Amino acid sequence: MRRVMRHSGVWAGLALGLAALVPTPPASADSPAPAPSPPPRAPVPAIARTWPVGVRPVVVRGWEPPATVYGPGHRGVDLGAPAGAPVRAVAAGRVSFAGRVAGRGVVSVELAGTALRTTYEPVTPSVEKGDEVGAGDVVGALEAAAPHCPATCLHWGLLAGETYLNPLTLLPPWLLRAGPSRLLPVLDVPEQRPAPRAGRLRAHP
Repeated sequence: MRRVMRHSGVWAGLALGLAALVPTPPASADSPAPAPSPPPRAPVPAIARTWPVGVRPVVVRGWEPPATVYGPGHRGVDLGAPAGAPVRAVAAGRVSFAGRVAGRGVVSVELAGTALRTTYEPVTPSVEKGDEVGAGDVVGALEAAAPHCPATCLHWGLLAGETYLNPLTLLPPWLLRAGPSRLLPVLDVPEQRPAPRAGRLRAHP
């Protein structure tokens, strides 16, 4: 009986020793490590100096960011304008694309000094890839084909890499404010001032 108990004690000791040699998995092995949060995105600089069409066009449809990359949404804004209206670059940059995509004319401009690019469609391009453009330069004419609008409109987009952003954030407050347009002085033309009014004739005593 003592031999049996002695052997049982030996086996128990060996089992405890082997258990001590087996490494225990870390406590976090069962749950995956949390994914690092994406770095905060820098705000869009308000560098636009003009609307792409008109002076203060009607926003037919605003920007509706999708919940997922391939989810439904509206990746830009639609601006009302008549067919044939000139489409202008809102800020200085370089044309990165000018051609047709799925039957519609598209112009893309990489904005100078940023990692942003704007897109304009449907547009008949008047520029070519590689052209340098300034703010307000005409890049094409608005086409009539815009099936997603009740009337002719320009779809204006803004991207940072492959991420769509709200293009209206490019506009500074003075462009977003509604109000009558101001006439600016023409260069090299002297300002004409109205002639002074003649004083009243003095009545004779």
